Amino acid sequence: MSTLTLQRTGPTRFSAAGNPAVLLLTTGTLIGFNFPLGKIAGEAGISPLVWAMLVSLGASGVLLPILSVQRRLTMPNLRMVRYIVISGLVSFVIPNLLLFSVIPKTGAGYTGLMFALSPVFTLTLAVLCGLERPDRMGLWGIAFGLIGAATVSLTRGSAAGAPPTLWLVAALLVPLLLACGNIYRTWDWPDGAQPDVLAFWSHAFAVVVFATLSLAFNASLPLAELASSPLAALAQMAVAGATFPVFFRLQQRGGPVLLSQIGYVAAAVGLIAATLLLGEHYGTVTWIGAGIVALGIGITVTSQWTEA
Repeated sequence: MSTLTLQRTGPTRFSAAGNPAVLLLTTGTLIGFNFPLGKIAGEAGISPLVWAMLVSLGASGVLLPILSVQRRLTMPNLRMVRYIVISGLVSFVIPNLLLFSVIPKTGAGYTGLMFALSPVFTLTLAVLCGLERPDRMGLWGIAFGLIGAATVSLTRGSAAGAPPTLWLVAALLVPLLLACGNIYRTWDWPDGAQPDVLAFWSHAFAVVVFATLSLAFNASLPLAELASSPLAALAQMAVAGATFPVFFRLQQRGGPVLLSQIGYVAAAVGLIAATLLLGEHYGTVTWIGAGIVALGIGITVTSQWTEA
């Protein structure tokens, strides 16, 4: 791991709750629930813009009272404002709009498995930027995850009733955008900034952007759409509120390459949830690919647990 990353991770000995491997599994599991919830929203006629805004609204809404009670909610300085604006756009606004547009077209399980490509993109960018390089076991974990994701992608694209190539390509753009966000958030992390504070302001900014886009295109905030699936909306807000405090801690303590591997965990959770809860069906080869992804998760977690 690079010197830059180590300076921002703080102590190297963590409790179990602060161990990067635990944060990885927790964050990935929570994000995995976004895929079936997003499909439920799409089937209920809720627009991707409104649902993406709901994610950021849930994250900032949960963090606001916590930070206020603990008196940790500080106004961002100019240095933090730059970070908040760029990370909000690259990490949450653009990827979530794309994600929730793609899910109804390609399926929750497949879209989730595209997240498994984000470690490969992130590793490539991290090496090019000189931020960090995982150890040999970490590289094996990434390699198995990539093989599994490629297997799933190829079988999905060639299956009967496969979505148009345009939507498959759009799904592929999601992990690329996530990789850019992973690198930026580590590279430009403001000195001394707390993860919860950055998470709150980044999502608060994202809410403003979503609301502005909605007013520009719809001349209103069509939040009434949420009434068509209120339980899913509440679940999505709760999941988002639980996700991003641990997400930013993982970013701070684990660095961009480890953070990106939440894609493997999210992919597995999304595929299982889509199958069990939404009735999506995938062939044997797809499940073999998912098993290879799971093997990559196991290798990665073992590597990080040992290191921590």
